[in-house]
Amino acid sequence: MRLDDATYDMAPDPDREGWWVVRAPAADGSRYGFLLGEDPVPRPDPRGRRLPDGPDGLSAVVTPDSLVPHGAPPPRVPLQDAVLYELHVGTFTPEGTFDAAAARLGHLTGLGVTHVELMPVCSFPGRHGWGYDGVAPWSVHEPYGGPAGLARFVDAAHAAGLGVVLDVVHNHLGPSGNHLPAFGPYFTDTHHTPWGAAVNLDAPGSDEVRAYFLGSALAWLRDYGIDGLRLDAVHALADGRALTFLEELAAAVDDLAAESGRPLFLIAESDRCDPRTTTARGSGGLGLHAQWNDDFHHALHCALTGESQGYYGDFAAAPLAALAKTMTRAFFHDGTWSSFRGRTHGRPVDRRRTPAHRFLGYTQTHDQIGNRALGDRLSASLSPGLLACAATVALTGPFVPMLFMGEEWGAGTPWQYFTDHPDPELAEAVRTGRRREFAAHGWKAEEIPDPQDPATRDRSRLDWTEPGQGAHARLLAWYRTLVTLRRTHPDLRDPDLAAVRVAYDEERRWLTFRRGDVRVVVNLSPDPATIALGRNGVRVLASWEPVEHPGPDGRVHVPGESAVVLGP
Repeated sequence: MRLDDATYDMAPDPDREGWWVVRAPAADGSRYGFLLGEDPVPRPDPRGRRLPDGPDGLSAVVTPDSLVPHGAPPPRVPLQDAVLYELHVGTFTPEGTFDAAAARLGHLTGLGVTHVELMPVCSFPGRHGWGYDGVAPWSVHEPYGGPAGLARFVDAAHAAGLGVVLDVVHNHLGPSGNHLPAFGPYFTDTHHTPWGAAVNLDAPGSDEVRAYFLGSALAWLRDYGIDGLRLDAVHALADGRALTFLEELAAAVDDLAAESGRPLFLIAESDRCDPRTTTARGSGGLGLHAQWNDDFHHALHCALTGESQGYYGDFAAAPLAALAKTMTRAFFHDGTWSSFRGRTHGRPVDRRRTPAHRFLGYTQTHDQIGNRALGDRLSASLSPGLLACAATVALTGPFVPMLFMGEEWGAGTPWQYFTDHPDPELAEAVRTGRRREFAAHGWKAEEIPDPQDPATRDRSRLDWTEPGQGAHARLLAWYRTLVTLRRTHPDLRDPDLAAVRVAYDEERRWLTFRRGDVRVVVNLSPDPATIALGRNGVRVLASWEPVEHPGPDGRVHVPGESAVVLGP
């Protein structure tokens, strides 16, 4: 081992086969790395917390005391009552750091959200990127502020009454700066993945690999005080063992929650439409606590935009019917034909046993914006009224709502795909590949933003002058109203999916649903609509456009492209 200016010989650990150990004096910030075989260049520590010079540089010692939260205790908001806010540290503010993001937390508390969901913060080559090319699952990206910066952010969030959720990636590592193969069988050719060799979760040597990723996940929760993890694309985990990695992780997180007395949770991104993802382990499921619901997003997106390309084709023929199905049964694909996949897909949700808070609902995410050719948000093509309708469905609907940074004021900035790969060959491959991908859909190469151009990242930063201006301010006020209604009306947090009642008119483009004593009406048509609520004695709790209280006949007159929430 190389530590500062000294070299130390390591010896096999008598207690752990395959491990090597050495004791050496070190201080906070000491640089170190491991000399493997005849290679004269030391490699960074796979479990290192800090990489001051990036993934190809030496690790730096981080003392445990520097990570322990010192501020207010974390909030104890259960997932059922949560409203999440997804943000990317590098573009949430002009500075792109944890400290700058912490300075904006007052905006989030004013909005009424309960948890901040950070996109991945593990180290990756270069300065700017989405974070999904991370290569050091125990470390924190230095340009954001490193581990100390993350610890300060978590402290600041907790002091503001906000929980923190961290997006972590276990299904692959980035294409450059990945030194794990030099240390052991962290990858296997047993499975083929879009990224090449799979993370070794089930081949020889996989016990230690699983322990490595499980330990990393627990470290975020235990050492930094983070309150939950979002697990990226769990459907891409190649794992054929009887006891899966996800079950092991869920059990370990539940144990840590019981030990610490904190409500910790795991949220999966899954393409499987499989309720077993969140079914209790004792009932044959994986035991994760929630999962993203892309079917809800796709149905709502089609209803708002009329788009039908790609996977939207499965929802576009009757989008309001699709939306109604997802709001009452969670998945649209529950064993139904998927034209996009060319096969049947999904599995039904048992609404009697599966609470609604097992699913997250959203109108936009980093994927659903950034993976578009131009990274255009809904605000680039929809009227303020339709944006208000979208927010109403997500924030008063049955699922745990999640917002993507800036949507609450209809941000005028795009959120595009950007990278900063130092390797010129990799940079060109990414640039060419993205242009080729969208050329197949009719886009010209020159129209596709260059991921490597710093201007692409700069365009994607939020403009913090917008929230106080005109239509932006009005939409922001509507979001605040909806979040307040969700907090103050228990019916809007009722976990009973079977109790949700939805009616719609596909041709006239309106939809109404009932959550206990609360009625919600959205009119996506530019023309006004008169809708029978089927009940008298309700009053307007909030409306995007002025609406009179329903008359004795229980009918409500809703202006075009508007929404109204009614209650007793």
